[in-house]
This record gives sequence, C-alpha cells and structure tokens, in this order.
Amino acid sequence: MTSAVTTDTSARPGYGQLLRTPGALGFVLPGFAARLPFGMLTISILLLVQHTTGSYASAGVVAAVTGISMALSAPLMGIFTDRFGQTAVLLPVVLAHSAAVTGLAALALAGSPVWLLALAAVPTGASVPQVGPMVRARWAAKLEGSPLLPTAAAFESVTDEFTFVVGPVLATALCTGVHPAAGLVTEATLTLLGGLLFAAQRASQPKTHAPSLTGEKRAFALSFPGLRVLIFAFLGIGAVFGGMQVSLAAFSNEIGNPGANGLLYGVFAAGNMIAGIAMGAIAWKIGPRRRLILGYIGLTAAASVLWAAHSMILLGALGLVVGLFIAPALITGYTMVEQLVPANARTEAFTWLTGSIAFGQAVAVILAGRLTDAHGSSFGFLVPMGATALALTALLALRAKLAPKAPSRIVNASAQEAAPAAPAKTQAKAPATGRTTTRTTAAPASRNRVNERGMGHRVPVTVD
Repeated sequence: MTSAVTTDTSARPGYGQLLRTPGALGFVLPGFAARLPFGMLTISILLLVQHTTGSYASAGVVAAVTGISMALSAPLMGIFTDRFGQTAVLLPVVLAHSAAVTGLAALALAGSPVWLLALAAVPTGASVPQVGPMVRARWAAKLEGSPLLPTAAAFESVTDEFTFVVGPVLATALCTGVHPAAGLVTEATLTLLGGLLFAAQRASQPKTHAPSLTGEKRAFALSFPGLRVLIFAFLGIGAVFGGMQVSLAAFSNEIGNPGANGLLYGVFAAGNMIAGIAMGAIAWKIGPRRRLILGYIGLTAAASVLWAAHSMILLGALGLVVGLFIAPALITGYTMVEQLVPANARTEAFTWLTGSIAFGQAVAVILAGRLTDAHGSSFGFLVPMGATALALTALLALRAKLAPKAPSRIVNASAQEAAPAAPAKTQAKAPATGRTTTRTTAAPASRNRVNERGMGHRVPVTVD
C-alpha cells in the first residue's frame, strides 16, 4: 500500500529526481525485466509461423489474432487488478501465458494448420501480463499531485520504446541464429521469471479497491468520457505502429534491401525515444489537453506524407519526424489519466489505453498488409494517414471532455457526492430551572470537506 509523496513544486522535474523517489527503483527495475518479453512476442510469432508455413500472410493472421485478443482482455485484467491487487492477478497470468506460448510454439513446429494456430493465439494474447499499466499505476499512486507525474509518464514511454527496440532485435537473433522457436521459448521464460519478480514487490503496489460493505459502487474507467476520447486517440497511435511495421518491410523488399527494414524502423523508434526523453525534461507551461492536440496535429501532418517518400533517406527522415510526434501525444495521454479517472479505476484505464494501441496496431497490420500486397508500400502508408486523421477529428470535436473535472468530482471512492453532515444536537440543563434543553450546533467544517485527490492536495483545473 502506498501513499502520495510530497514533492517540492519549485524544483525542476527531471529523471534524476524521479528515480530518487523513495521505493521507485524497487519496482522500476523488475518492471522493465517483466515487460521486455512483450517486445519479443509479435516478431517471434511472425518468424516462427512464417518458417513453418512459408507464408507471411498466415504469420500475420496469427500475430494479429494475438494482438486483438490482448486488446480485448487487457481492460478486464485491469479491473481485476484494481479490485484484487497486482500480485493476485500477475501470479496466475504469467503462468497461463508461459503455458500458452509454449503450446503455440509446439503446434507451429508440429505443422498445424493456420486455423489451429490462430485458435492457440487467443489464449496467448489474452494472457499477456499488463506490466506496463501496473508500473504506471504505481507511479500514479506514489506521485499523486506531484509535478513529477508527467516526467514519470515520459520515463515509461521511453522504457516502452526501448523494449520495442531491444525485444525485436533479441527475438530475431534467437529465431535466425539459434532456432525458429527460440524467440517464443525465451519470451515465455522471461515473462515467467520477470513477472514473478515484479509481483514480489508488494510494498509499492497501489491499494486495492474492493466493494465496501456499505454498498459503495465502484467506478469503472470506461464510464468517464475523457478516457473514451483518449482510447480513440490511442487507436490512431496503434495504427501508426502497425502501418509502419508492414509498410517499411514492404518498402525494403521493393528496393532490394530487406535488411534496411531494421534500420528504418530503428530510426522511427529513435525519434520516439528522443522526444520521450525531452518530454520528461521540460517544465511545461501549457496544459496537457493543448499539448495532446498539438502533438496529434504534428503526428497527423507527418504521417500524411509518408506515402510520397520514394527513397530510403527521405523515408528515414519522415519516419524520424513521425516518431518525434508520437511521444508527445502518447505521454500526454497517459498523464491525463491521473486527472480524468479516479485512483480506484486507474489501472483499468491504463489497460484500456494499452489495449487500444494493440488493437489499432493489429487492425493496421491487416489493412496495410492487404494494401501493400495489392498496390505496394506507398498504399500501406495510407493506413497511418487515415487513422491519425480520424483520431484528430475526434479529438478536436470532443476536446471539451478532456478538461479535468473539479477536484470534488474525482475522488477515490466513487462519483457520489459527500452528503452534508447533519447538525449535532446536544442536551444541557439550564442553570436556573434545571430543565433539559436541546441545542443545535453546526458540525465542524472538516466533516463536510471532501477528501480531494491526494493527501489533502488541491488540484487546480487547467485552462487551455
């Protein structure tokens, strides 16, 4: 169980100050070990299934089923985590995932048909442990009301991007240099060991929010309109990831240099990491809603010209710019969860966003794959363009729903207002007559005050 920390708001927020937060390294390092395998999963499935079936299309179907299954199960996992705690959810999930991945690998090596592999991909994706949202929930609980919270969101974005750079490289080396199934076997092993290590860090876990005996209702994250807007925005971000993966691979094959795919995607990921590092080092003067919209405008503009790039240098430069604009939108969206969703539904909210990225990525892989097969890589880049344009339209139309609620409306219990305390009645004897009289006194003001977010911290409403 954790409590909010008090941070000097005059200090410049930075990564050094963030990592000096008491107890932070105790969950940051195991959290990284537990989420690294996530970056290995998709590429390991693609390489193994392509090896056993000889078809990239079949491999893409199995990988897409895995991503969609994860996207649909992630919010449910978040609900259980908020209610029963991270350890109670992680222990069975990492065991189930390791078993499911091992089963999928065995079926692929046995030459099973694609429909059976796709069926086995359902539990594989559904059991992916949501370590990233759990780490973000620990930061949110520890830094509630602190100016370091955006820095923590930036730090997590950089960590995620680092896993997506290191994970695929490690998986590719294992699948091509050791055995086609080595990537999945390593992913299952690291998930099990890393997940158990992270689950053992109980001291930094957010408190659970089980229903109380008084009939208090639990707040579900999806009931907050601001989160629904963020989910739509993150679908567009996921479509950028999926569309870029397929289209960059197709472009590399078209120019006769398949190895360029790793370089081009690495430049794209590097742009995301650079922007993420910068986001955490800047003390922002504008509100998060405006930062999100401005970042998304830049992302949409950059994604809209990818289709016109016909040289490796130009495509690499545009990919770098796209990556630079992803981080501001992604980090700001995660940061806004603390303002839009109460603590008792926060892990669920993070899993909705993570699942939204995975769902957008899976759909984009399918659409971009069909377009590139039929018309070439230029048409595959139309998927990120269209997805970000739709998401930006929704952001602009529904931006009012992203405004933080008044502090008294976002409380850790539910959306119910606190009822005014009834006047207290006291009895006393009159000194002259000895009669008993009743006197009504006002209840202390502290009884009527709603305990606002954080440890007595009053959060101002940001005006954009």
